[in-house]
Amino acid sequence: MLTATWPAPAGSACRARAAWMGSFMACWKSTHSIRLRVAGAALVLALLAGCGLLAHQTPGTLEVRHARLLPGEGGAELELALEARLSGPMQDALEHGIPLTLVVDVRGADGLHARPRLELRYFPLSRRYQLIGSGRDDERGFATRGYLLAALGSLRLQLPPAFARLDADAPLRVAVALDPGALPGALRLPALFEPAWHLAATESTWPRATR
Repeated sequence: MLTATWPAPAGSACRARAAWMGSFMACWKSTHSIRLRVAGAALVLALLAGCGLLAHQTPGTLEVRHARLLPGEGGAELELALEARLSGPMQDALEHGIPLTLVVDVRGADGLHARPRLELRYFPLSRRYQLIGSGRDDERGFATRGYLLAALGSLRLQLPPAFARLDADAPLRVAVALDPGALPGALRLPALFEPAWHLAATESTWPRATR
């Protein structure tokens, strides 16, 4: 015996379709919300990464705070005070035992010219920092990088004997910069072009002119 199957009432079909659509929309909204959250998180991570890269490319700072000629019978010295802040890559290089060399360019009257050097070092095995210069304080050791940088504020560098002919108040033009040529080969090119490796104090004349 055949049994006839009658189509569902129109109202029931509409209710089923509406329920299906509601379920689909809820699922789509949930998926869309998840996608938005994922996209938002990715954007935040990208911004943070960008900020990290920018911070990593921020140059260091170097400033001559004081410079004075100290002539004497046995020669001449440059009394020098620097203030320095190393960039991230410079700190990383130093912490891995790569020395950073600063060249002090000194020019006086009668064409006198000298380029004493300062070397900042770190020895990972002993965890000691060292400042090497030319003068009475040729080598000084420190327990922290902060002490090493602070020591740049009190320097005496040996100058050629010809500078001893100048008066103590004779004007000197002084500039200081990181020497990229003293870095290992793999770092020389980045040191020439990447902002993070820029470390220089522009030329200034000492003693300062008084108004």
